[in-house]
Amino acid sequence: MKVIITKDQKAAGVEGYKVFADAIKNGAKVFGLATGSTPVTTYEEIVKSDLDFSNSTSINLDEYVGISPDNDQSYKYFMNEHLFSKKPFKNSYLPNGLAEDPEAETVRYNKIIADNPIDLQLLGIGRNAHIGFNEPGTSTELETHVADLTESTIEANARFFEHVEDVPKQAYSMGIGSIMKSKKILLEAFGEDKADAVAKMIEGPVTKDVPASILQKHDDVVVLIDEAAASKLTQKY
Repeated sequence: MKVIITKDQKAAGVEGYKVFADAIKNGAKVFGLATGSTPVTTYEEIVKSDLDFSNSTSINLDEYVGISPDNDQSYKYFMNEHLFSKKPFKNSYLPNGLAEDPEAETVRYNKIIADNPIDLQLLGIGRNAHIGFNEPGTSTELETHVADLTESTIEANARFFEHVEDVPKQAYSMGIGSIMKSKKILLEAFGEDKADAVAKMIEGPVTKDVPASILQKHDDVVVLIDEAAASKLTQKY
């Protein structure tokens, strides 16, 4: 793992942009994308840049079950707002939150990933060290699946909804097995509430109880964190 520590999330956005720019320079065409507050500054820097994704493909990590793409809490809506409307891709794929057959939807999405091997995968990390919606205990071999969200994840996502009862209880998620096939991975984490998960991911043992720890076994991972998220690391990076 290459660990980059910045003063704050805004500064990290510049570094995140550089990872995308270098990937494109090296021929990357398929980008795995993430949502939530974490990647926003990276997307802002990308939008301000001259990077061109018009011949590239994006594949999103996840989408809530039961939410339509035009719902302002859907990940499709988020991506349109923060990136796609300003930097369109040739093809952009997200799970269909309204799919009538969840099993068929996971098969469809796995085929998309298989047909479009991911060159650069962007990740965030949950307070319980989940990546995507792969919660503690999830098999590292799993591909796209319907995940039951833990109470801590529902609580963390509640700030985006009017009532906690409105937060979906399930989501389609790219599996850890799929994530690990990406050629390069960029994981971003900001804030003191992510410090424990970051320390366990980087310096702890590889265990299913800390889903992100599996990234220690990947050949090309960049961990981009601010000083607050790095506060519990014991080694110098």
